[in-house]
Amino acid sequence: MAVQPASAASPLFLRGPEIRRGVELLYFGYSHLTRSIDERLAQQGLGRAHHRALYFIARQPDLSVSELLRFLAITKQSLGRVLNELTARGLVEQRPGVNDRRQRLLRLTEEGAALEARLFEALREKLSAAYAQAGQGAVAGFWQVLEGLIPPRERERVASLHREC
Repeated sequence: MAVQPASAASPLFLRGPEIRRGVELLYFGYSHLTRSIDERLAQQGLGRAHHRALYFIARQPDLSVSELLRFLAITKQSLGRVLNELTARGLVEQRPGVNDRRQRLLRLTEEGAALEARLFEALREKLSAAYAQAGQGAVAGFWQVLEGLIPPRERERVASLHREC
């Protein structure tokens, strides 16, 4: 069954069936997007949690562990396992903070940056094709919907990533 174009949305778009369709499209869209990199990650013995850490560290070199914890919204223990593995594989390096030596700052190694760039390219290809098919107005609307899902108190953190593009 073909996905209906966005213009087929009901004027009563806040009813249950429309909400369910949106949830399903988000789920399946994200699932297919991330599958485009799952095989590459598996070849490295890594998973999606590793990719998310690589992605945010690439976006903000010298990101602190506590900032990464806030971005990923996972437990310190889970992040510790991910970072230990990425560090052991030579993909991430950790160094002490400038003002607070207890603080750990994260940066991708050359190998880590190359891997993250390859993974991002696969995601970029998928998203670019979908964006081109949907058109500029649809992309802006999609971004507004996604931003609306982010709690207001967290939007500034997300906006800070955009400023660093």
